[in-house]
Amino acid sequence: MTETPIPTSLQFDNSYAQKLDGFYTPCQGDVAPDPELIALNRPLAAELGLDVTALTDKQLAEIFSGSTAPAGADPLAQAYAGHQFGGFSPQLGDGRALLLGEVFNQAGERRDIALKGSGRTPFSRGGDGKAAIGPVLREYIVAEAMFALGIPTTRALAAVTTGQSVMRENGPLPGAVLTRVAASHLRVGTFQYFAARGETEKVRQLADYAIARHYPHARDSDTPYLALLQSVSQAQAELLAKWLTVGFVHGVMNTDNMTISGETIDYGPCAFMDTYDPRALYSSIDHQGRYAYGQQPVMARWNLARFAETLLPLIDSDESRAIERASTEVNLFAQQYLTAWTGCMRAKLGLQTARPGDGKLADDLMAAMEGQGVDYTLLFRGLSEPSFGRAQEVASLFNDPTTFADWFDRWQRRLKDEASDPVTRSLQMKRVNPIYIPRNHKVEEALQSMEKHNNIAPFERLNKVLSQPFEQQDGCEAYAQPAPEDFGPYRTFCGT
Repeated sequence: MTETPIPTSLQFDNSYAQKLDGFYTPCQGDVAPDPELIALNRPLAAELGLDVTALTDKQLAEIFSGSTAPAGADPLAQAYAGHQFGGFSPQLGDGRALLLGEVFNQAGERRDIALKGSGRTPFSRGGDGKAAIGPVLREYIVAEAMFALGIPTTRALAAVTTGQSVMRENGPLPGAVLTRVAASHLRVGTFQYFAARGETEKVRQLADYAIARHYPHARDSDTPYLALLQSVSQAQAELLAKWLTVGFVHGVMNTDNMTISGETIDYGPCAFMDTYDPRALYSSIDHQGRYAYGQQPVMARWNLARFAETLLPLIDSDESRAIERASTEVNLFAQQYLTAWTGCMRAKLGLQTARPGDGKLADDLMAAMEGQGVDYTLLFRGLSEPSFGRAQEVASLFNDPTTFADWFDRWQRRLKDEASDPVTRSLQMKRVNPIYIPRNHKVEEALQSMEKHNNIAPFERLNKVLSQPFEQQDGCEAYAQPAPEDFGPYRTFCGT
């Protein structure tokens, strides 16, 4: 990173750097030989107070590549640990990321601005600290799609090519840097880093910071650290429910990829499910299916248990009592998740009122889909049509349509308890049942086009379509269709 900062309209207020000394290492990005801005999220830039018209494309590329810091930034690499596929690593940290600093958006919310792929840091552990163009564009596409779907997520602000190649298993690839925006980058693994070292006061300092930043109501509790655990558990329950109801499979739900804020983070080996399958898995490194689609709520609870362990000395000085109180909260996660999931499924099925059997109705639909080759997204979009879901068209998605018939009859009977008319109900359902998701073959098409041919157009087109996932768009029929039969099995990679 060059020494002279570039003046921008960003107003930095870097609380992590100022209040958490010892939780990071100051660091600078590498100077990219020939940075080029290839994607810029202008609406998000405006929300953050960044006037992009006051900067040249060259200046933007220098900032978003990590070559030159914007004035007021305080670049640092955060320290954290984490359980990765069940095994604990006491030191991970930002091996290829830099937190530039924090700004307040137009709504007065504090937001991190961070780079991913800007070069080596003290936490790189032998890695090159770089990112290839494919993983950068994947994260941009999926993060912004998740935002448009109404799911808490980190955001993509910019993507820049660096003008140099990075070496991966399949040879040299164009290097790139992603600029990511988040409510914060606090993770379960951040707490684990200090808890594993027995540094209870640093855990307390971090917990106080997390409460002030994300859950200020917890300060008023008689047990603020237990209230923090409760708040994180509820946020994760709601997040997981939203993930599963759009068919999202994360791929690396390690504790260093579970945020305290309840935002989705790290879109490496992730994908959206086409054919419904609780065992759906797209990660090339998840050999045991630990983070398969149907396993995600289980693993979220496991991660919360690890978070609870870090807070035990703060919850109660009596270890046995602390374990009992923390365990009670962790054990509530299953019900929190079920409540959130059932609420999401009610909306997807057009049920505006709550009935005791609604959860079973939704469960039975999942059971009916299993093994039937049903496209998850098309099914719910088909059910959203006003003529009782265009029964024949939806049934044709099943290998054996008779498995759907009984459920469909029950659903129609349940809809009679609702006051809304079919047209109103259809409009409501279409607001939560997308027609467009990041279909894996379309994502891959966009990545390959840029990686192999330096053609950004398919990426731009896909992002435009996904920005309005619930609205029918003329000429976009191909973006709503499943992958062709010769596509797959699909595997995704973490990019390191």
